[in-house]
Amino acid sequence: MRATLLLFLCLCSFSVLAQKKQKIQKNYDLIDAVMDRMPADYNQSMDDISQYIKSNFETESDRIRAVYYWTTKTISYDVDNMFEVKFEEKLQDRIARAFTDKKGVCFDYANIFNQLANSVGVKSFVITGYTKWNKIKVDNLSHAWNAARIDNKWYLFDPTWGSGFVLNGIFTRRLDDKNFKVDPEIMINTHMPFDYLWQFKYYPISNQEFIDGVYLGDDQRQKFDFVKEIERFENESKLQQLFEVAQRIEKGGMKNQHISQAYVHAKTAWRNESEREKGKQYGEIVDQFNRANQLLNDFIHYRNKQFQPAVADEEIKRKILEPRDSFIKCREVLLDFEKNLSSAANKSNVTNLKEAIIKRLENAEMHLQFVNSYLSKPVSSRKMMFYKTVVKARY
Repeated sequence: MRATLLLFLCLCSFSVLAQKKQKIQKNYDLIDAVMDRMPADYNQSMDDISQYIKSNFETESDRIRAVYYWTTKTISYDVDNMFEVKFEEKLQDRIARAFTDKKGVCFDYANIFNQLANSVGVKSFVITGYTKWNKIKVDNLSHAWNAARIDNKWYLFDPTWGSGFVLNGIFTRRLDDKNFKVDPEIMINTHMPFDYLWQFKYYPISNQEFIDGVYLGDDQRQKFDFVKEIERFENESKLQQLFEVAQRIEKGGMKNQHISQAYVHAKTAWRNESEREKGKQYGEIVDQFNRANQLLNDFIHYRNKQFQPAVADEEIKRKILEPRDSFIKCREVLLDFEKNLSSAANKSNVTNLKEAIIKRLENAEMHLQFVNSYLSKPVSSRKMMFYKTVVKARY
């Protein structure tokens, strides 16, 4: 009797699980069917596709399914160009090209998925890393996939693997839901991010553990609060993000060429962004200097016109204090900027600018002395001061 009861309970449990799985699949079928009915004209623009998805689905879960289904159903794997890398191509240009051609490699799948997901209101990121087949063989190509936050929980998606497979140099489309909304604890068996932030684990595993398939217990490693770290990451500057990415990749261990190349790429991206940031900062300092210079020249013109039209004494003094104070601030910012320079060419430019600031600041101080002397005299005696010298504006 007891054995019969256990068998009955097992059958009931299996039936409930089967019903749940069937219900989930049915929901997917309904979403997929709505996407199949999308007018062909919408396929000409990602904005149109995202608008169609937002108009037909309300929840994050439904919208991300629509994004995944469209991507895996529409984009074909570009076998002919799977090894081609166009370093000079901008990311948005590459996304546009892959979208127009409706084909690409893993990086293109992931970026199209990412852009669509974010455009329909789902937080998404592109993850780069490497993969392992049958829990044994590390693939000879690096890979890209996606993470998306659905109802405040992180899931992983691989639209490339979900779209089909390549056999004997031929791509065959075969949609696979095993790569849709995967729990990070499952995905880590086959997908290893270069940056362990995107493992979504409180105890990230190392590259060596992933390669060997032998994981140390959590008590062997330090806890990593990925939730807070991701939140902090999102609020950092791009420069700081790139710096920390390189640090985490290095900390994970250089165990194969994929990781080494990713580290070099991350360091290069950080250096390039650092140079762009320095160039931007230097340009802002130059702009500030030019504005201060214009203010000083305006004051000199006003002084040569014997402070006409007449204004209050406070306004006369403001007209010279503003450029003087601007030069002082400009000099302080430039000195701080100079501390982090490494290029000899940049240092030469900074030195020249610093000398120009000093000269103009001295000129502004000279005019301030004149104004202080002018304002200290009785009104009846002030006009005589203008006949002593005429000042030329400098540009």
